[in-house]
Amino acid sequence: MGRPLRIALLSYRSKPHSGGQGIYVRALSRELIELGHDVQVLSGQPYPELDAGVPLVHVPSLDLYREPDPFRVVRPSEIRDWVDVAEWGTMAVAGFPEPLTFSLRAARLLLARRAESGLAPFDIVHDNQSLGYGLLRLVRAGVPTVATVHHPVAIDRELDLAAAPSAYRRLTLRRWYAFTRMQARVAPRLDAVTTVSESSRTDIGTHLHVPAERIEVIPVGIDPDTFSPPPPGRPRDPQSIVVVTSADVPLKGLVHLLEAVAKLRTERAVHLTVVGSARPGGPAQTALERLALHDAVTFTGSVPETELVRLLQQAAVVAIPSLYEGFSLPAIEAMACGTPLVTTDAGALPEVVGTQAGLRVKAGDVGELTAALELVLDSPGLQEQLGRAGRRRVLAAYTWRSAAERTAAWYAEVLDRKKADS
Repeated sequence: MGRPLRIALLSYRSKPHSGGQGIYVRALSRELIELGHDVQVLSGQPYPELDAGVPLVHVPSLDLYREPDPFRVVRPSEIRDWVDVAEWGTMAVAGFPEPLTFSLRAARLLLARRAESGLAPFDIVHDNQSLGYGLLRLVRAGVPTVATVHHPVAIDRELDLAAAPSAYRRLTLRRWYAFTRMQARVAPRLDAVTTVSESSRTDIGTHLHVPAERIEVIPVGIDPDTFSPPPPGRPRDPQSIVVVTSADVPLKGLVHLLEAVAKLRTERAVHLTVVGSARPGGPAQTALERLALHDAVTFTGSVPETELVRLLQQAAVVAIPSLYEGFSLPAIEAMACGTPLVTTDAGALPEVVGTQAGLRVKAGDVGELTAALELVLDSPGLQEQLGRAGRRRVLAAYTWRSAAERTAAWYAEVLDRKKADS
């Protein structure tokens, strides 16, 4: 390992149990500290659950999307400064302000620390996908600033717009995703960018205009001792399908999976467990009612890691029906548990899963998805074969320790290059 580094790891929201951001900052910060580096996590709400010994600096927002009162009305007494005004005003016109407003608050905090001490408090600032204009304040001040882009959010925007049922919905989506224009302006001006797959590297070049030579591919990982196959003697549920989805949006392909489950239910008593939530009035809830699947599908909401592991260990097959994935943490979590996969051919899924850990179908093709699930459910031998191959693949390529080692080496390369250019 090179010299110990002082690292500020930024995350504009860090939901602990669903979505990749909270998991990413928790695992990466822990492993970097175990490698001997000094890490502080700066996060907006919802705050992450970090491991013991990892400092968390709260960067509070107005928390406009908190449960149980998202899109709430802000009291005048809550407004502290012009950034709060910008946050409230952007939400009021159907925009999503958090990437911008978090970056402004984080930059203000970091630059104030430097002004107070006269010294840079960190060797490098690592942003986790906010790509807000505040980062450019750090760049202009000479602070080495890099970012992880899991995938360009502009792809979510395109898929959501394509699935929008009305002109009004398309208008509100364009307002919501307006921050993607900011991200396309900020990303090329940072010192470097990392992403999680070759597929995402290509997409970042297309949508964020970052040259390929300035994008480092560092896959994320899992803890293989936590995500592990079921103990001997604990059978899997032969009719259980599990899908892990962080959001009820078209990109995740959940409606296609529900349609496949409806077809399977004509011949067998399969049950689908969705680790996630159905948005009221959203596509999943509408499909449930249309397909009369309420007794065949369970939505768990957010679950702690121990419950997620139990569900993956119990499943006969894990489905990933996404229309796009920049990586897919649920895929490697399932593979680590020795659970066979049925995935689409979208985005980075072929790259992550390979050819031996799961069956692959065309994204959006309900017939292919149904047939693949049926084949795995009917073939205990195939389940065993796919599960063993998945576990081997994870141990060889996808651990958090490996991700942290490669990230630290990347930091050192960025700092050396910046020093040589100055």
